[in-house]
Amino acid sequence: MPTVNVKWQKETFQGIEIDTSQPPIVFKSQLYTLTGVPPERQKIMVKGGILKDDADWFTLGVKDGQKLMMIGTADEIVKAPEKGPVFVEDLPEEEQVVALGHSAGLYNLGNTCYMNSTLQCLHSVPELKSALLSYSDNVRGNGVDQASHNLTVATRNTFGELDQSVRPVAPLLFLQTLRKKYPQFAQQQNNVYMQQDAEECWAQLVYTLSQTIMSETSEPPAGPVKELFGIDLVSRVHCAESGEESLERESIYSLKCHISHDVNHLHEGLKHGLKSELEKASPSLGRTALYTRESRINELPRYLTVQFVRFFWKRESNQKAKILRKVDYPLELDVYDFCSDELKQKLQAPRQLLRDAENAKFGLKAQGKANSSKENEGSSSSAGESSNMDIDKADSSARNKQLTGIYDLIAVLTHKGRSADSGHYVGWVKQDDGKWIEFDDDNPSIRKEEEILKLSGGGDWHMAYICLYKARVI
Repeated sequence: MPTVNVKWQKETFQGIEIDTSQPPIVFKSQLYTLTGVPPERQKIMVKGGILKDDADWFTLGVKDGQKLMMIGTADEIVKAPEKGPVFVEDLPEEEQVVALGHSAGLYNLGNTCYMNSTLQCLHSVPELKSALLSYSDNVRGNGVDQASHNLTVATRNTFGELDQSVRPVAPLLFLQTLRKKYPQFAQQQNNVYMQQDAEECWAQLVYTLSQTIMSETSEPPAGPVKELFGIDLVSRVHCAESGEESLERESIYSLKCHISHDVNHLHEGLKHGLKSELEKASPSLGRTALYTRESRINELPRYLTVQFVRFFWKRESNQKAKILRKVDYPLELDVYDFCSDELKQKLQAPRQLLRDAENAKFGLKAQGKANSSKENEGSSSSAGESSNMDIDKADSSARNKQLTGIYDLIAVLTHKGRSADSGHYVGWVKQDDGKWIEFDDDNPSIRKEEEILKLSGGGDWHMAYICLYKARVI
């Protein structure tokens, strides 16, 4: 890699390395950290004019030791406002995003929208950010390899930059550590880094964090990531031919929505995803036989990840082709029907409490047995207390928040294009005030809730690839 000297104002920065396999925007991000001049303000003089973000380093012919000149002003210190107060609704759209408190986008460092959208969606989980903040810079003595540790630290630092910056962040260190841990994300074609599958990036990152972030207070040590995203399944494996039957248990980090000609809604796709057929050796028959696997959820997470299985390997084109079929998904997802009998029994009481709390908000009487007995003792007192009760108060009064099997949509990762390894990925994240932000790399914009439900597919527009739901607790 050639090293250059960059002159800016009265300063000269010596020996700056240029990674010629990366687009110039990465070089500009390096200069940003040195000078404080945002990439969009930088004008770098090279052979033939001003350096463009998508220029080819080999065509420019930059030589080792060459001196470059940069023009641009660094961020200024914010001055006290000279004008009176301005209402948020009167601000330009970009400034409205800043006012929402979650404004920072991520620069695309060359086909890295798959990574940017993944980070923005996972960044919406406050408990994950909290767990990362407590992660030590020193490698713990739990067998964590250095590459996994570095990726965890890079995730923590990137989330921190997103929270503290109102300008786009260049996730260069995160990208480098991701590629070092998982070399498949460093694939190149004609000296250009290739687009990658966002779901694979999501899965590998969550798995890595599940192995590195451990709770020191639990016995045996358990991972916060498992508690946040882990789904325990119990599966009945049955062979109709031999009558053999067994129970299998496994932990996963996402439910699959399988898409076929008769799937029009997420519920139908999840039902298909929890039932499958497989061939394996039958001890009683002494040969291979067909088995049916029917799975049920035995333990729910705080955050439920749902992947729409939209891609399949197409031999003719030697790539992952895309299923464009429209599949609707809800803002509120109830997975009670997909739970095991044991889990359904545990969910009944908190679900009744949730219904009572929601009914109380509308002035309706509670339907639980406990509430009816209280009404017999003193209806006026019970009604007065019930009318003031809401879900938030129920949460704060309970020592251990209980899951109800009902989830609310908080993030959607979408894909636009015909192949998982091409096209464009975008993250859509719900804010605390109920509004949505579309994170299209470094360009966040406000969106309405009805626009989110239009991401269900059926054409070449952005369609949901991964949905993230947050548990409604009581």
